[in-house]
Amino acid sequence: MGNYLHQLRRRRRRRLVEQHPELGDQRVAVIGLGRFGSSLAHELTRRGWDVLGIDTDPGLVQRHSDVLTHSAVADCTDPEVLRQLGVHEFTSAVVGIGTDIEASILVTSNLLEEKVPNIWAKAISRQHGQILERLGAHHVVLPEHEMGERVAHLVTGRMLDFIEFDDDFALVKTVAPEIATGVPLGQSAVRSKYGVTVVGIKRPGQDFTYATAETVIEKGDVIIVTGKTRAVETFSELG
Repeated sequence: MGNYLHQLRRRRRRRLVEQHPELGDQRVAVIGLGRFGSSLAHELTRRGWDVLGIDTDPGLVQRHSDVLTHSAVADCTDPEVLRQLGVHEFTSAVVGIGTDIEASILVTSNLLEEKVPNIWAKAISRQHGQILERLGAHHVVLPEHEMGERVAHLVTGRMLDFIEFDDDFALVKTVAPEIATGVPLGQSAVRSKYGVTVVGIKRPGQDFTYATAETVIEKGDVIIVTGKTRAVETFSELG
């Protein structure tokens, strides 16, 4: 059953590359198959990517081997091990190692030495993240911290979802405040008054659609709003 699923995913990936050649034949190595790494590896595999999952724990590797394209029990703090696995030929690598900060730093450093073009590294603290950034990791994520911030926004207000990007910019899903209802968006002057842009709208029982200057928001509509973080926070709290 596992081999059959792998074949289906590969065929789907080939079709995707044929339709979008710019994607290329990309492969991802996920090092560390704890909760974060395994969840990410499973999702990438489900989407048809070739995924190599690596961990020092044979039990974890065995648990996920039927799902992932490839898997290996290995210690990637040893640069020779990385070379033997061919990770330097991968287009992306994710360091999902959890509480072992030393191992996380060593593996990230080894990947950089092998010139893997796109390295994502999980950090468990801001200090850990700063070290990874100074090493040269291309992307550093703090899953627990970022999820904590996100949930805090949802718990304390009217937001239904919250995503913050770099440069103090955010995307928010929220119930439309009354001040934005009843007139076309172009006339409501939401952008000039509140510094936010409404980019999507969902009526009860309908799917999301793009918002335009002619869109009239009604009471109970759910909207997607973008703008500076503080601006979207303030806008979503309006009654």
